[in-house]
Formats: sequence, C-alpha cells, structure tokens
Amino acid sequence: MKKNKKLGSQYLAAAGIFLLVLTAVLQMCARTVPGFGTWYAHHIYPWIVGSVGRVTGLFPFSVVELGLYGLILLLALDVWYLLRKKWCSIFSRWLFITGALLFLYTANCGINYYASSFSSYAGLEDGTYTVEELDALCSDLVELVNESAKTGRQVYRENRSAWRAEAVKAMQAAGETFSCLSGFYPKPKEVLVSQILSVQQLCGIYSPFTIEANFNGDMPDYNVPHTLCHELSHLKGFMREDEANFIGYLACISSEKEAFRYSGYLTGWVYAGNALARVDMSRYIELTNQLCGEARQDLDENSDFWNRYESKVSEAATQMNDTYLKMNSQTEGVKSYGRMVDLMLSYRRMQQQEPER
Repeated sequence: MKKNKKLGSQYLAAAGIFLLVLTAVLQMCARTVPGFGTWYAHHIYPWIVGSVGRVTGLFPFSVVELGLYGLILLLALDVWYLLRKKWCSIFSRWLFITGALLFLYTANCGINYYASSFSSYAGLEDGTYTVEELDALCSDLVELVNESAKTGRQVYRENRSAWRAEAVKAMQAAGETFSCLSGFYPKPKEVLVSQILSVQQLCGIYSPFTIEANFNGDMPDYNVPHTLCHELSHLKGFMREDEANFIGYLACISSEKEAFRYSGYLTGWVYAGNALARVDMSRYIELTNQLCGEARQDLDENSDFWNRYESKVSEAATQMNDTYLKMNSQTEGVKSYGRMVDLMLSYRRMQQQEPER
C-alpha cells in the first residue's frame, strides 16, 4: 500500500514537472517566435473557449470561485498533514497543482498577450490628437449621457438574468462590425462573495482556469454593463486592459438596451473627462456642470463605494496588478488603462471619415 502511494506521488510530481516545462516552452515561443501569439489566438484559443467555456457555462455559479475555496481548504488540510510529517505526498500534490495552474494560465491567457492587438484588427491607429478633438469627444459624450440617462438608469438586481444575456448580445452586435469579436460567448457570472473583488478595487475578473467572465455584483449599477462586456472581451483573446475597456465601450453603445448605452457613454465620459482635466481643467469643470443631476449622482455614488474599500489591501492589490501587467508586456502597467481615450478618439475620427469613402 505504501509502495503504491509512493509511486502515485512520483507520477504526480513527474506530471507537475512536465506541465512546468511545457508552460516554459509555450511562454518562450510566445515571447520570441514572431507571429506565434497571433496564430495561437486565431487557431487554438477559440477552440478552447468554445469547448471549456461551454462546459463551465452550464453552471450558474462561478466555477473558479468555488475552486479557489477548495484550494484554500486543501491547503489547510495539507498544513495539518505536514505536522504529521507526510511532506512527500504533499510536495508532489502541490507541484502538480502549481504546474497545472501555470499551464492553464499560459494556454488560456498568457500567450494572448503577444497576439495582434484589437486596434490593428479594427484599423484604429495610435496617433496625435488635439485638445480640440478631445474637447469635442467629451462634449458629445455629455450629450449622450444626458440623453441616455432618461431611461438608462436601471437597477442591476432587478435585471440580473436579462443583463447577463444582454452582455452576450451586445458583444455579438459589436461582432457584426468587427468580425474578430463575433462568435460564441458564455454568460458572465456574478461571484458569490463580491467583497473579495471590492477590497481589491476590482469590477470584474477573467478566469483563464475556467474560461469565465466574473464580475462584482455589489458595485454601483451603472458600472455593471460595461464590466460585463469588458470581461467578455478577454474571451476573444484581447488581454490588454485598455483595449478591453474600449471593446466594452463599443459593445455597450452598440446595444439596444438603454442601460447598456448609458453605462458605455458614462464610462467613456469618465475616461475622456479625466484626460481633458489634465490639459484643460476649466473646460472639464464646465462640461461636468453640464452633466444631468442623475449622472452626477451615479458618479458620486461610484466614488463613495470604492472609497469605502480603500485600504492597505487595495493598495497591495493595485501594486500586484501593476506588476502583473508589466510582466505581460504592458509596460505602462495600470496606466495602460488610459490608452482607452486614444482608441475612442481614433474611433471617432474613423467614423467622421466614413461618409467620405
């Protein structure tokens, strides 16, 4: 019996080492072989999403969240076993778990950081934009926010199922314009304990281990639609946070649902308005005063919500996120979220040029 257990531990350790080596090879290919990331994102990753995503999508709850709780329980049990000096089997088990998690992360997320960007597919070029163009974008967004606020201010908890389904429709609608966004999407899932995300200042998170788009159900209502679409964009292989924000914006304003359009326009205003404030504070204040009272109330409630969770934990989580982004070739770290404004300006410029074609 002891011999069989020892043999099992050896097999488990060997499997863990194999997965670690395979992970290292895939990471090396993604970082050094030109075109490998794009080829993988086009030919391999969609198959993974279409198979694993369909299976985990059958469950109404977040599979990865329950898996996290299971790992915590297993860790607690193994600490107890360590006290009984059964370190060999525990080492083998955690070597395998570590190898499996790193492999799943690399296969379902890490390689995609080295694929072609959404902006290259969409023909959105990074360029120089004038303050006047930024001002015009912000002015347009203020008008659109005020118009959509009349019917778009809705309560998430009264529309749980409908909003999750609409997020999929909104992404598929965006896919009619940008083919790289077309295809299958599983419904996004609210995590059972949203405080876990709140204390980390996170609206949502993509799980590469289970191919799930998870979101924070406690955050202010206007944030929810954009977050749903943002997280779903990662399931198309677009890992850059700035591009995911922009795709979420595109999907929301493409939606037939007022709540989604309101979420998209107000989120767009937040990013564009912050950019305007850095170059022309007086104009930013003038446009802010033009926002309807309902929109300003939503923004105030959003600030109050996240301020409640500011702590050493949130600071550490932000630093970890910054390090994670930089490790995956997003050299600006958390600042990369600001590139969304450049994409919005490029998209606006492209729309203005379309009638001339």
